[in-house]
Amino acid sequence: MAIPGQSHIDLNARKIDANGLRDAMTKFMSDRPPTLLPKITLPTFRRLAAGALRPEAPVAPTLDGPSDYDLNPGLDTEFPRPAAPRAAAVLVPVVMRDALTLLFTQRTDALPSHAGQIAFPGGKVEPEDRDVVETAQREAEEEVGLDRALTEPLGFLDPYFTGTGFRIVPVVALVQPTFTLTLDPSEVAAAFEVPLDFLMNAENHQRHSRTFRGHERFFHAMPYEDHYIWGATAGILKNMHERFFPQ
Repeated sequence: MAIPGQSHIDLNARKIDANGLRDAMTKFMSDRPPTLLPKITLPTFRRLAAGALRPEAPVAPTLDGPSDYDLNPGLDTEFPRPAAPRAAAVLVPVVMRDALTLLFTQRTDALPSHAGQIAFPGGKVEPEDRDVVETAQREAEEEVGLDRALTEPLGFLDPYFTGTGFRIVPVVALVQPTFTLTLDPSEVAAAFEVPLDFLMNAENHQRHSRTFRGHERFFHAMPYEDHYIWGATAGILKNMHERFFPQ
């Protein structure tokens, strides 16, 4: 599905005209009312998570898992997959409200990479991190001030490989709704929540494309209201849906 507007997106994720892409999507999304599934309750989510999530973090250096390359078979000729991708982790925070939500961040437009994009809290694994759970919790504390004491890690999704050479381990965690966020203004422009029911409904999963270096490149997208969730973040959500609701 082509996106209206002429904004440019660099699928190597080094540079994005984020304002142009968001503006182009605003009109597109205004004509698409959100589609919700029947409510996923907390007990239902716990039951699904117990059967769907990996109980232990996937061990490196396995290269199995979803990636930016899945929708673009020829991408690896321009951007070969590294034999040793850089390790990273994100927190997939499921907020325990009456209707469960997922917490996202929007990166600032001034960042040198992934500027303006919507993401999960997370980042590179540091040598002092005990494991990827600590990486995800530490990054969430640093980026948005989410107290790790309010999180309950449940398990892991499949590692996601990006065209920029990262291997991201998503850590799914329940989050008490009593948190107060403090955003790091150098990294995070905003934080917001999206209903889990919306994100786990396949009717809201889209495939978009942009022209990059003369080739049409495809990526997952899950636009919600004025939030354009795409790329690796949407790919991780797609993997979450496939594990929770296998065909």
